[in-house]
Amino acid sequence: MQFDAVRLDGRGARLVADCLEGMTDGEPGPVVHQVNGRRSMYFLLPPGSTYRRPWPAVAVRFNGEAGRISYVPVPALEGDTWPLTWRFPPTEPGRFVHPLLLRSAVVALLLNRPGALGDG
Repeated sequence: MQFDAVRLDGRGARLVADCLEGMTDGEPGPVVHQVNGRRSMYFLLPPGSTYRRPWPAVAVRFNGEAGRISYVPVPALEGDTWPLTWRFPPTEPGRFVHPLLLRSAVVALLLNRPGALGDG
């Protein structure tokens, strides 16, 4: 499966995931949660959707642009794959997080709210 991904860390990642959940009736598309370390979330987007598009610095992009290889941790659909879990599992082939919704949530929640990026 091919996809682009955007990683957000810590409390900011949770805020954005909660926001997307509310905007999409609980189905924002696949999101991987790493429950240790930075407590990152990887938002899986359509292939090519982050390439040559501006993203805020808090959003780390992983994509398949020419000459670059990216590795994104993805848990199994079933069973224990600690420290990875699905915050929102894939629901159907070809369903991804909408890039514009994600970028808008990142800008609104993480760039316009002082203290939103703090760990906690």
